[in-house]
Amino acid sequence: MAKKNQIINDIDKARLKISIEHYIKYFIAKRTMEINKEEALKAIALAVREFAMDKMYETIARYNEQNTKRVYYLSVEYLLGRSLENNLYNLGLFDILMDIKIDGFPSISIEEIFDAEYDPALGNGGLGRLAACYLDSMASVGLPGFAYGINYKFGLFKQAFESGYQIEKADTWDQEDSPWQFARPDRIVKIPINGNVEMFRIGNNDTYTWMNTDFLYGVPYDFPIVGYDGKSVNYLRLFSAKSGQELDINIFNEGGYIDAVKDNIETETISKVLYPSDALEAGKELRLKQQYFFVSCAIQDIIRRFMEKSNDFKKLPELVCIQLNDTHPAIAIPEMMRLLMDVHGQHWDDAWKITTNVFAYTNHTLLPEALEAWSVGLFQKMLPRHLQIIFEINKRFIEEAKNKFGNDSNILNKLSIVTGDGNGQVIRMANLSIVGSFKVNGVAKLHSELIKTRLVPEFYNLWPEKFTNVTNGVTPRRWLLHANNRLAKLISEKVSDKWIINLEELKKIEKFADDEEFMTKFCEIKRHNKKKLTQHIFKLTGVVVNPDSMFIVHAKRIHEYKRQLMTIMQVIGDYLSIVKDNVFPTVSKTYIFAGKAAPSYKFAKLIIKLINNVADIVNNDPTVNNMIKVVFIPDYKVSVAEFLIPAANISIQSSTAGYEASGTGNMKFALNGALTVGTLDGANIEIREAVGEENFYLFGLTEDEVEKLRSSSFSPREVYENSEYVKRIMNTINSNTFCEKDYVLIFKLIFEELINRDTFFVLKDLEAFNNAIKQAEKDYLDKTKWGRKSILNVARIGYFSSDRSVLEYAKNIWDIKPV
Repeated sequence: MAKKNQIINDIDKARLKISIEHYIKYFIAKRTMEINKEEALKAIALAVREFAMDKMYETIARYNEQNTKRVYYLSVEYLLGRSLENNLYNLGLFDILMDIKIDGFPSISIEEIFDAEYDPALGNGGLGRLAACYLDSMASVGLPGFAYGINYKFGLFKQAFESGYQIEKADTWDQEDSPWQFARPDRIVKIPINGNVEMFRIGNNDTYTWMNTDFLYGVPYDFPIVGYDGKSVNYLRLFSAKSGQELDINIFNEGGYIDAVKDNIETETISKVLYPSDALEAGKELRLKQQYFFVSCAIQDIIRRFMEKSNDFKKLPELVCIQLNDTHPAIAIPEMMRLLMDVHGQHWDDAWKITTNVFAYTNHTLLPEALEAWSVGLFQKMLPRHLQIIFEINKRFIEEAKNKFGNDSNILNKLSIVTGDGNGQVIRMANLSIVGSFKVNGVAKLHSELIKTRLVPEFYNLWPEKFTNVTNGVTPRRWLLHANNRLAKLISEKVSDKWIINLEELKKIEKFADDEEFMTKFCEIKRHNKKKLTQHIFKLTGVVVNPDSMFIVHAKRIHEYKRQLMTIMQVIGDYLSIVKDNVFPTVSKTYIFAGKAAPSYKFAKLIIKLINNVADIVNNDPTVNNMIKVVFIPDYKVSVAEFLIPAANISIQSSTAGYEASGTGNMKFALNGALTVGTLDGANIEIREAVGEENFYLFGLTEDEVEKLRSSSFSPREVYENSEYVKRIMNTINSNTFCEKDYVLIFKLIFEELINRDTFFVLKDLEAFNNAIKQAEKDYLDKTKWGRKSILNVARIGYFSSDRSVLEYAKNIWDIKPV
């Protein structure tokens, strides 16, 4: 066996070397000695892609041979991260590449080549990263799972800071020039839009025809998703929008240069930017158009694949399951109905039975304002046939609901997909998703319970069998093997590398939690990661950070309920203790922030400004004597997280209880040995149960306590008046201490928001948060105690693997098995 493996390695080595040389010479068209790191990246990536493509063809052939049911994952975003290093590991080519010598190859390190790869700008935050983890896991466990999305040109935005304020720049990643993507122009999809619906009576039947439509075209690009060991390679299909209009040469020649290409420009805007601002009507229209474009492309492609096997649409649920990742793809439900009825001749009852046995819906939020709702007027203009179908779905559904609830208008209004009157009518996409799906799941135990009891209790009362839970997970390949390879090697040396495909195997390192040699190596790796992070921090921000300080990390999307405001108020409290009381922290601390605020979210952007202004003062005050440092790492993305997460000592997970659906950053940090300071919210609850209460720093109100306060006459001003600690921090925010250079009290708005409303109970939880941080500081001084806690976090986090998550989906929702 060893000899056979060596022969295979030698063949792969020779092939990889020849392919790299080929792409340098014939694709990049340079001599080897002339290439730069970007060109080296492209040549190596194209060579590695050949191996991935071979495995992909084998995988698809295997699925086709067994005629297996497939799941199709629909998500508006995918935060994939860089692919080269990850694919090298998963294909078993990393060590082979390291052993290759190419004549004349310039002295570029492999790290420089990896760093030259730009993160695909296809996602924003947790939703997109979870989708990416699930794609990795489906391929790694051999599930026949494919995904659809939009091939954004610019993504969300590239974050930078000017005078402490977040500014947004275009995030261009040259998607159609990516070495990992390849176009499928033969699979182009035609999508009708606009126009009007006419009714025709044929015999005793009414027939509806969508007429006078315009057309969009979706060109697919496939992105291979390589599973671990390369046994299965699935793919993500992303669509770029193209216009069907040719250049009007007559208008062009008459000087109408813009008018001649206007339709092309407007159409191709659809796949330009992730989450265009919906502050203006044009932005709302573009968002809806994006969502419809992508789901129409996906559903048409899914039906095309199905019809290659069968024309009997009653068999569709036996071979297809479609998972809606939140409400963005919800238009897929009426689109499936439209295609089944208008294109493929199915009657309503048959089409609805098929549709409701194909779709499943994952809810990701408990925030009512985050549940999408679209105006009926916008639908009427853009998607008149879909509006007609939605009205009919709703009419029939309400009649069904009356069998359970009678004519109780209060309950029926909450259940209705369409709500409001006249011009104010809107379509509630979460309601549509629930009505049109056979399963609805939350993403953590608490979240799933709150869906049933707080978000949509009427739906749960109607269909309790629809609701279930699948707790989120993260891929160990990306977040340990790839991001923290030194720790991965240490674990594999001690307990084997089976943990890579079965994360529960990490439990075996628990017996080394008191082993001095193991702990020493474990702590040395953590310090190496911290030193590496300090170099990145200096490069990105110019701030010098002590690697021996306690790294306290708050990295996630900036939002009031995630309470980055609480963390910076903790920093202010530390700073005031030093400069006012001459009381220094027991340990040197570095507070590290990372995350983006939505461009139109002004209060979140003001929080970023406060963090940066506090950092400017604290980092440059000699009185502090470097006992506190504050850093805001700009433009947080997967490649940044990969060097940030392995270096963290403390992971801040401080969302107001009952607001975070799950979180996955909490899992990634614990997997890399960071201890959590967090609330009983989302997956924090399950993580605390897994790692042990003594290895988790709990603080704050529970979800029940939050609800009781919200329904009572809670007074944040009373908290302010009764706590000298809170009052001092608040008064400092309301002064010019951190905004002297701005000439106005720009943070007065934060003071007034907290003292008058404090919607997310920052003031109420602030002292408890401070106590939790102080306890963590005290424990950090005892290196043996801290090392043990850190090791146990890694050892006990195995449940939170995305492999476990997708296998639960496969068993309990999708009804598919590994092939």
